[in-house]
Amino acid sequence: MDTQALRTLQLVAHHRSFAEAARVLDVDPSSVSRVVASVEAQLGLRLFQRSTRQLSVTEAGALYLARVGPLLDDLDLARDAAAQVGARPSGRVRLTASVAFGQEVIVPHLADLRDSLPEIELDMLFTDQMVDLLAAQVDIAIRLAPAPKGDLISTRLMSTRYRVVAAPSYVVAHGHPRTPQDLETRDCLRMSLPDYRTEWRFRDAEADGTVPVSGPFVMSNVLALRAAARSGLGPALLADWMTDGDIARGTLVDLFPDHAVTATSFDTAAWLLYPSRAYLPAKVRAVIDFLRARI
Repeated sequence: MDTQALRTLQLVAHHRSFAEAARVLDVDPSSVSRVVASVEAQLGLRLFQRSTRQLSVTEAGALYLARVGPLLDDLDLARDAAAQVGARPSGRVRLTASVAFGQEVIVPHLADLRDSLPEIELDMLFTDQMVDLLAAQVDIAIRLAPAPKGDLISTRLMSTRYRVVAAPSYVVAHGHPRTPQDLETRDCLRMSLPDYRTEWRFRDAEADGTVPVSGPFVMSNVLALRAAARSGLGPALLADWMTDGDIARGTLVDLFPDHAVTATSFDTAAWLLYPSRAYLPAKVRAVIDFLRARI
């Protein structure tokens, strides 16, 4: 039986939807329906119960897929092990990261990656949505957070630091805040995430504390937040990888360079995550090693 057909069954079972499985595979939903029907005909079993409102896995389908999953994993391991003998890393690697991190940190290194790993096809899914790595067939995820939890393998890619920044024009028009507490009376630019929109935390050599923040503009995208800060609309809390270039060029000013700042945890980082596997394919290991060396 075609292994790709079996992988299609796995996606349908995971998403409980032909349409969603088709979206992940980038095919027409009718082709997914045909694959399922073909496999069911070969087996003489109904694997999915369809109705106009929902799709569910039958008891027979659940038993079948529970046995098929480990077999597909073993086939992947066997293929990858054989492909590594005397060969350079090659093939498709799917990576996901946030839109801003992808644009600001990953894309500038793509030319070097192409030169270093010419036989790797890097398929990049830049999204601010939390992606299910197994369901979306993602090999590597980059997540910005304190130490990640869960059953994924994680390795620190880079530490991150946050800064409160504003445009020089803002400082000229409104004055430089003397202390973090001065922000309580300023219109700040805020992220729509609950932990970011109401208060920022500050720490220096003497003490740490929390400052309530408010302002008329709340945004869900850090690229837009940075653009608003550049235009002089107010102070914004942004990561160093978003602001270091602007500070060096003078388009943004670090308002509190002697303070550590955060909205959640002072110990944050960019983490490389990948599904736990007994054997990591050479192509995935090569991309991980490249990113760790460059970033």
